[in-house]
Amino acid sequence: MEKIPLEGLDATLYKETFENGFSIYMIPFSDKKNYSLVYATKFGSDILEFDMPGKKTRRKVPSGIAHFLEHKMFEQEDGKDPFTFYGETGTDANAATDHEYTKYICSGTKNFKENFRFLLQYVNAPYFTDENVEKEKGIIEEELNMYLDIPEFVLENKIRENLYQKHPRRIDVGGTVEDISKITKEDLYDCYHTFYQPNNMFALLVGNFSTEEALQIAREEIANRPNQNSKLPVGRNYHEPVEVTKKEETIYMNVKVPKVLFAVKFLRKKFPMRDKHMQNLYLQLITSVLFGSSSLFREEARKNGLMSGLYYGWEEVEDTISLIFQVDTKKPAELLIELQKTLSNIKITEEDMERYKKVWIANEVRLIDYVDATSDNVFTDIISYGDAITNRISLIRKMNKNDLEKVIHQFHLEHTASITVLPKEEQDAKESLDS
Repeated sequence: MEKIPLEGLDATLYKETFENGFSIYMIPFSDKKNYSLVYATKFGSDILEFDMPGKKTRRKVPSGIAHFLEHKMFEQEDGKDPFTFYGETGTDANAATDHEYTKYICSGTKNFKENFRFLLQYVNAPYFTDENVEKEKGIIEEELNMYLDIPEFVLENKIRENLYQKHPRRIDVGGTVEDISKITKEDLYDCYHTFYQPNNMFALLVGNFSTEEALQIAREEIANRPNQNSKLPVGRNYHEPVEVTKKEETIYMNVKVPKVLFAVKFLRKKFPMRDKHMQNLYLQLITSVLFGSSSLFREEARKNGLMSGLYYGWEEVEDTISLIFQVDTKKPAELLIELQKTLSNIKITEEDMERYKKVWIANEVRLIDYVDATSDNVFTDIISYGDAITNRISLIRKMNKNDLEKVIHQFHLEHTASITVLPKEEQDAKESLDS
């Protein structure tokens, strides 16, 4: 078992990889009362085509199948409901599917051994029938329709439709109602037996627990599980282009305050450093200095009545990387101009950079005190970079003005997509005038 100090933090990462490829990551804290357990597969909504073990033809599946599969893993052949099992000991249980993963979670303060063992057991025991699959379709359809009433959810999907041309990222994680209706138990088993395999899965444990007990349970439950395929499963490469599908669009929704969604799409290879993690550190620094809570942009925009809320983030799809904004604003046109002006004329001084680095490092140190935050950070590393990043503070310290300027030099607004969202009553008034 590897024992790796988390540099600059009062914590240690323990890691063990079994012969079948399964990895378990553990960060124990004797001074904490709670723990967080995650059991995950690197299978999310982005994978709709893949090679199956022993099959010559490529397998295609309906959109939303990773999310559907997540739902069905909570139905056990013996009738034991995981939510009931965990609820009896006051343990929280949940699951989540995203574009690149599906994870099953439980967190609590007691019954660690029983809870961890059951987590591994129920996720390793699929039970799909024609009847329970059909029943689930109605449940998921209701869930999808419920989200259609939430503007932020709809707009998040809409900007991706306009941003991407070929990649399944343009489809909602939950899929479409039409595709959900096509899912069969055979589809679910094919996905499960391809992606829910030891060499494509990992466990992440953070908090108050014994590493020896955790490792023993993992060995008993997973170490001897054979892989259906010795090779890691991979999805199709869609060769997503840097050009967007639609550059501008105005839509009307039930919102009180207009919204602007704006995205800029780049080719990753255009950035100077090849290391993906270092690229992302510089991109995070740039956007945080420009648009963070204490940024000049926010201060000026609020003073001029340009916005009441700003959210942003980076998203990676194949060889592209996109910066996506969502802003609540009563002046959409003016806000878009200011946003693009800021991105077209980036000026970050060395003093700005060093000040932000100090705040960033302080936040890294502070977050290690929180079990869930630590788990989320390490989980993101494993999904994004293939392993936990244990020297992030050192990497932040090494960031320099010369490399920063090289990254800034690549901020060209050639490939953008924007959506302006106006209140539905404005459309009604406009149609009334036109008639």
